[in-house]
Amino acid sequence: MYDMVKTLHSYWAYLVLLILVLAVFNSIIKKASKKEYEAKDFRIALFSLIVSHIQLLLGLILYFVSPRFSLFSESGMGEIMKNSIDRLYLVEHPLVNIIAIVLITIGYSKHKKKLLSEAKFKTLSVFYTIALILFLSRIPWNTWLG
Repeated sequence: MYDMVKTLHSYWAYLVLLILVLAVFNSIIKKASKKEYEAKDFRIALFSLIVSHIQLLLGLILYFVSPRFSLFSESGMGEIMKNSIDRLYLVEHPLVNIIAIVLITIGYSKHKKKLLSEAKFKTLSVFYTIALILFLSRIPWNTWLG
């Protein structure tokens, strides 16, 4: 089960990044060119929200079935924090990515309450861009691309 969830989590991450980059560029370009907010823009923002939440669920399953999870009881938090690889997988990656998904959720919710297109695009671009930066900062690039 671990290998299957790990593979799915890794490949789904490509979709999350692709859709999130699309949402960020869409909102920035439309805000800069003063375009009207359309149903297509809503769908892009919503799809970003959905795929990131699915990634969160896959990540939580992976976290708890991972062989690394037993390090909490075997080694303790002090030893985990001393090892950069264990710290990345058990603390930094999950925590920062959960924060990123929370930002996507907040940005999506806040943008729906805005009445003007410019305000909608501004809200999406700020929250989704910060989330994208957080995602990119905590991807284990050496194993993900290797």
